[in-house]
Amino acid sequence: MLITKSDLQAALKKYFGFGKFKGLQETVIESILSGNNTFVIMPTGGGKSLCYQLPALMQEGTAIVVSPLIALMKNQVDAIRGISNEEGIAHVLNSSLNKTEIKRVKEDITNGITKLLYVAPESLTKDENVDFLRSVKVSFMAVDEAHCISEWGHDFRPEYRNLKHIIGRIGDNIPIIGLTATATPKVQEDVLKNLGIPNAKTFKASFNRPNLYYEVRPKTKNVDADIIRFVKQNSGKSGIIYCLSRKRVEELAQVLQVNGIKAVPYHAGLDAKTRTSHQDKFLMEDVDVVVATIAFGMGIDKPDVRFVIHHDIPKSIESYYQETGRAGRDGGEGHCLAYYSYKDIEKLEKFMSGKPVAEQEIGQALLQEVVAFAETSISRRKFILHYFGEEFDNETGEGGEMDDNVRHPKKQHEAKDEAKFILETIDNTNEKYKSKDLVNVVIGKENALIKSHKTDEQPFFGKGNYKDNKYWMALLRQLLVAGYLKKDIETYGVIKLNDKGKAFIKKPESFMMTEDHIFDGEQEDGSIVTSAKAVGQSADEVLMGMLKDLRKKNAKKLGVPPFVIFQDPSLEDMALKYPINLTELGNVHGVGDGKAKKYGKDFVELIAKYVEENDILRPDDLVVKSTGSNSANKLFIIQNIDRKLPLDDIASSKGMSMQEFIKEMEAIVYSGTKLNITYWIDDILDEDQQEEIHDYFMESQSDAIDVAIKEFDGEYDDDELRLYRIKFISEVAN
Repeated sequence: MLITKSDLQAALKKYFGFGKFKGLQETVIESILSGNNTFVIMPTGGGKSLCYQLPALMQEGTAIVVSPLIALMKNQVDAIRGISNEEGIAHVLNSSLNKTEIKRVKEDITNGITKLLYVAPESLTKDENVDFLRSVKVSFMAVDEAHCISEWGHDFRPEYRNLKHIIGRIGDNIPIIGLTATATPKVQEDVLKNLGIPNAKTFKASFNRPNLYYEVRPKTKNVDADIIRFVKQNSGKSGIIYCLSRKRVEELAQVLQVNGIKAVPYHAGLDAKTRTSHQDKFLMEDVDVVVATIAFGMGIDKPDVRFVIHHDIPKSIESYYQETGRAGRDGGEGHCLAYYSYKDIEKLEKFMSGKPVAEQEIGQALLQEVVAFAETSISRRKFILHYFGEEFDNETGEGGEMDDNVRHPKKQHEAKDEAKFILETIDNTNEKYKSKDLVNVVIGKENALIKSHKTDEQPFFGKGNYKDNKYWMALLRQLLVAGYLKKDIETYGVIKLNDKGKAFIKKPESFMMTEDHIFDGEQEDGSIVTSAKAVGQSADEVLMGMLKDLRKKNAKKLGVPPFVIFQDPSLEDMALKYPINLTELGNVHGVGDGKAKKYGKDFVELIAKYVEENDILRPDDLVVKSTGSNSANKLFIIQNIDRKLPLDDIASSKGMSMQEFIKEMEAIVYSGTKLNITYWIDDILDEDQQEEIHDYFMESQSDAIDVAIKEFDGEYDDDELRLYRIKFISEVAN
């Protein structure tokens, strides 16, 4: 089939309306139209699907596209139908179809209408489908997400392993096209071998996304506060936040909503309708942020996602690359921020512990690469490109300054001798160890593998114990990226010397090593201090005095005791956080929106004036409101008290003791919400007793229960006084 360049251009314009091809698209399409087996590695956003869609539309017969995701198939089918008058030009064949629909698909293929048939690998194992496809003309087979074939891919699917055999059953000489957005050299080799196309023409686009800025921050207790601050600094921009668990997705989405950010959750536990609605809201810009598990974004082509945040570090560099790749697809800015703590890595290791040993080993190797990426202090861009088997050219490479390590470089020191020593150790141990065992040899730590090779008896064993294992790990990583070493593809992870490394041993030269990051909750430069309290500050005594005076004055005016307005802990928090409007005041300990509106005006005015006159630097995470896991509890308590249910029943239904339950009610009324528990009080205290306690609280300067017990000389017990105090605060303060 002779097709000229102008034919290709005309077809591109006719079907897709584009004036020119992107990147490698044109050469890939020429290869497919020539009937070659073809392998395409093209990062997300590079226009991978057009590489097989256009040749399918231009050729006789039907192209079969194997894809693992039903949602993705549907999106692509809709897109192709959108460029043609023929509804049947593209079809899906999977378990979601009924008999009538399957019959229609087969008729359209037989009649030559269908150019693209999307199938899940499972559908190809059914005999009736194989028999049918044998009877029609198949132009080629495209295997999308081809990395799913490899156990070393980040998304291995066992059912993909059998594709070579299945394609053989459909026809002998069908050209095979493999396509993937992420593949390390190891995965590339695996895919070609398992698809039975070792001599395929391979096209590999660059993995460099120069417009993306990579940053890793330590994950502290205040990670939510830091995320809120980041999102607010990028107000009005679209972003995705990835979390590992559904529970965390729900919690974080709520925290963002409470803090005035338009955010929705997205995970597989939501019903299909909600998921679609949340996805559409994001696409239509009714919300700015989607908090999601990795289930999100597969079929989403939103070009202007401006930031991708990883609340939890992913399981592999491929996953990280793919998820960050959803930012800045239009070539505009894209900020990729990940939070890292080694605890998360340990959690992921625990998840793997139930899996088969081979799978665990692979998972471990992939995880260690993530640790290396997070802890490294060399250019993150170079690290990622090296991982995917690509060199970054310092002279012409774009985006070289786009990462935190390059912008805020760590100290460097000469490590020529250490580099020579570790390269010699690799040579002396016959290049048979992975990095972890190699470092054990260097520092002199025995294990079964080292003993079995008798390496512990060698003179060099333990010669590097004057530095710790972290130091040697960092040096190894930097030598790898600098091209003195390579990881063996066959026995993945085993470190081998290359020519440059061998030359270094013979004639060592300067090797400047960069110090690694330390992520153990220590405060480093650039780490975040998220509240005045965290830095050990105490409340502003001068302001505290002024707030107490104002409270006293207002209490007199209203004829109530001062504690009714705000308790001391609330004033202390104000003198720590300096809230200058009612929204911020509502976030102060024990205040809440109701109380802020009722009593807060004078207080925030006083604080604002004080802040201005004294040039106070306010903590900028002030506005982080917590939804509290208690919000559902709170609602439950309020609703059931409104229904006048016995308090002990409400407490036991939540598995609380009466003491705990009273504490919950106190938190509710002290933050400004009314609770009418008169029906219960009337049962436990008569009218005179109630009047006596009421008068006491009205005249007292303190609402402390131990003071009240002394005053009444043990006449009332702790619970009675605390319950009456709830009634009192509800009626007098709220």
